[in-house]
Amino acid sequence: MSRILHVPRRFATHEWGGTESVIYNLCREQQQQGHQPEIHTSRALAPEAREIWRDIPIRRYRYCYPFFGLTPQDILALDKKGGNLLSLDLFHHLLTAKDVRIYHAHVLKRMGGAVMTAARLRRKPFVATLHGNVFDVPPAEAASVVEAQQGHFEWGKPFGALFRSRHLLDEADAVLCVGFSEYEKAKASLGHDRVYHLPNGVTPHSFANGNRATGRAHLGWPEDAIGFGCLSRIDPQKNQLLLVEAFASLVAKEPASDFRLLLGGPVTTPDYLEEIVQLIARHNLQQKVTLHPAVVAESALHRDLLTSLDCFVLPSRHEPFGIVVLEAWASGTPVIASHVGGLMKLISHEEDGLHFPSGDAESLTHAMTRIAKEPELRHALASRGKEKMTSQYTWKAVNARLEEIYQLAENRHR
Repeated sequence: MSRILHVPRRFATHEWGGTESVIYNLCREQQQQGHQPEIHTSRALAPEAREIWRDIPIRRYRYCYPFFGLTPQDILALDKKGGNLLSLDLFHHLLTAKDVRIYHAHVLKRMGGAVMTAARLRRKPFVATLHGNVFDVPPAEAASVVEAQQGHFEWGKPFGALFRSRHLLDEADAVLCVGFSEYEKAKASLGHDRVYHLPNGVTPHSFANGNRATGRAHLGWPEDAIGFGCLSRIDPQKNQLLLVEAFASLVAKEPASDFRLLLGGPVTTPDYLEEIVQLIARHNLQQKVTLHPAVVAESALHRDLLTSLDCFVLPSRHEPFGIVVLEAWASGTPVIASHVGGLMKLISHEEDGLHFPSGDAESLTHAMTRIAKEPELRHALASRGKEKMTSQYTWKAVNARLEEIYQLAENRHR
């Protein structure tokens, strides 16, 4: 069997997010097609050197952030989001790995450059996926990612030059963009024709058979309450603060109705979670808002929680694709989402979801009010969303397209 080496910055199953979902599901499909996919990554947030997770082998390597004077809190913040790490152990293994068909990086900077350098020295195809972290990120978001390393002298720049990190997208045999907005920007910016749009997907049966009653019992919600929720990373990018503000307005405008809100997911920014908790308290919503820790992706609890919602809300400030929208659709749950990034292409307003202008709490409250008062609208949006997901966004279809791109990348080396 041919080995396909997927290399993300980190892969911690308890810190599950969109990137982890993409990589795992691609590996699962490739395994079913007779290939040998493997995940090679750092030990950030997951110290286990070797692990078999859901039949996919994972190998993790020692790493560091090449900056002087970082505190443990700085390192944790960089582990959580966006740290430009260095792993010479990883590079050595990639360089000596045998029977490799494709080197597939899901990370840029030094780590992505190390993957590309290993591929070039081994004369193997190199593919890079952009998970929305280059051409379609607001400046404020980009600045927040590197905040922990500001003011610390960087001694790792020579490694970036050695691995040609700045030339990674120019030299890759294929550049994949999960979001259509980023695809258009990357295609315009890069001076080659090896940029492809490869959307995310979902495995429909993984979200089938969710039990609404079980989910509501777990949350302590009554059956007749109208439940909204966002199961995603607790992170400023996702803008759960806006959702709490809009929910507070909804509750104030409709005091006779019973509304509930679920916020769940791995916490990337503890200070942001504290802001959310304080805002909930200021609006006296502690009995109506449920904060839930991260759940195992595609687990029975995940299915039950999604099915327990009357509407899934994604109020992101920016969003390369929005895989959680597919998960909601697969669970038969209608969606409201901000009109940004990949969500603009993914959702058709008034047909399979509702859009609202990003950052506009009043517009979000209006959309939530419609969902609450119009059960026919809820049913129609959910039905059309599920139909779109089934026809266009399954992992089987996504992987078939990826295999075509792999073959184009291989042709460049023949």
